[in-house]
Amino acid sequence: MKLRSYLSTCSATICTATDDDTTTITHRQKYGAPPGKLLFSDTSSSISDTTTTATSPSLDTSYSYSSSLHSNLSLQTLPSVPSLQKLSPDTLNLAVSHGYLTSLKPSPPGRVNYLAVHNHLLYAASGNLIHVFDTASFALLDVFSVNDSSSGSVKSVAFHNGKVFTAHQDSKIRVWKLTENKRHKHAATLPTMEDRLLRSVLNKNYVNVRRHRRRLWIEHHDAVTGLAMIDNQLMCSVSWDKYLKIWKTSNFRCVESIKAHDDAINAVVVATDGTIYTGSADRRIKVWGKLFGEKKHGLIATLEKHKSAVNALALNDVGSVLFSGACDRSILVWEKEDSANHMAVTGALRGHSKAILCLINVSNLLFSGSADRTVRIWQRGSHGKFCCLTVLDGHTEPVRSLVADTDSSEESVSVSTVTVFSGSFAGEIKLWKVEVSNIASPMSSHLSKLRP
Repeated sequence: MKLRSYLSTCSATICTATDDDTTTITHRQKYGAPPGKLLFSDTSSSISDTTTTATSPSLDTSYSYSSSLHSNLSLQTLPSVPSLQKLSPDTLNLAVSHGYLTSLKPSPPGRVNYLAVHNHLLYAASGNLIHVFDTASFALLDVFSVNDSSSGSVKSVAFHNGKVFTAHQDSKIRVWKLTENKRHKHAATLPTMEDRLLRSVLNKNYVNVRRHRRRLWIEHHDAVTGLAMIDNQLMCSVSWDKYLKIWKTSNFRCVESIKAHDDAINAVVVATDGTIYTGSADRRIKVWGKLFGEKKHGLIATLEKHKSAVNALALNDVGSVLFSGACDRSILVWEKEDSANHMAVTGALRGHSKAILCLINVSNLLFSGSADRTVRIWQRGSHGKFCCLTVLDGHTEPVRSLVADTDSSEESVSVSTVTVFSGSFAGEIKLWKVEVSNIASPMSSHLSKLRP
């Protein structure tokens, strides 16, 4: 049997422990994730890689859960990390209300892998299709995809200068232009043909990705799982091939390729100062940036505390706090130390009964989506302590992606209103409106009288 066909069919069996059972599932069947072993070696450019075991997200489809805020706090998955959940809405003088507004169901039905909002448009990646909805009317404006069905599912979406970038399972990044009538036209595929031809002349531009197989170093050779803009000129991508790549947004050329991890990379976020954070199935988070006097990105720090694959990352608005979610059911909180310019873990947020699959930070609120089919909302209080304000339930399958419509969100001195979309493996996108108000404020009292 050919190696390629073997890799496409082999799968890992993952065991996820719950309160009363342990269920074994097939990883690729649930996630379309990398197989249990990445069988390739890379010996060029002073880079070496050996066979590793992937520990990407695992799910259990048969379980029971409670929407109680404290029903699962006994799951001490990281006992060495102290809990930061020591506050309640009452101690913060907060009143919390949330409402389910509506559901959007992309057609044909498929797992919602990624959600993004840009200029009042909701982009929902479902299978190999991207559905575009108006965030005000919820009308479906466009559905676009690659003509080649072998492109696989869309993993991530990013935006820059009127262009839409999409990451695909076939290891490519595609660029789309938004027309005046809000339709999307394919503009380029990364790496571009011009870049490929330019690099293909020299033998040194090739790397060994698998036995008897070579690729240009500018190419990803497995699913591209994340995209993020570094600044107005650069974009980064991460992949299950363990690489972090840097691209110029002006000419779409790849300018850097870094062997970043020992296993599949599942998440990437970028701080406002250009610092890059990558989360991997190797259980590590790595921090990347340009050191003083250097033109290329290098490793700044490695953050190690999780006991299983890191699936999701999020940063607060100023980039001083990093949140990471993993299969160990914990959300770790990392903060920059005063004595050094790197992150140190301060504690954990617990409550989800299964793997953390997605995280977003909106102002002073953190939203977490999980394989337990719920979304939890966390509020930061004084001295770095947190409170789980409420739980949004109603999904029938794992919550894979979250996004907030910041254009429609409102914030005042006493009241914060956030509109959030959550997408699940059931192919459904739920829209929620969350309101957090200060109990002591007159506005809060007035609003409470108006609520039914």
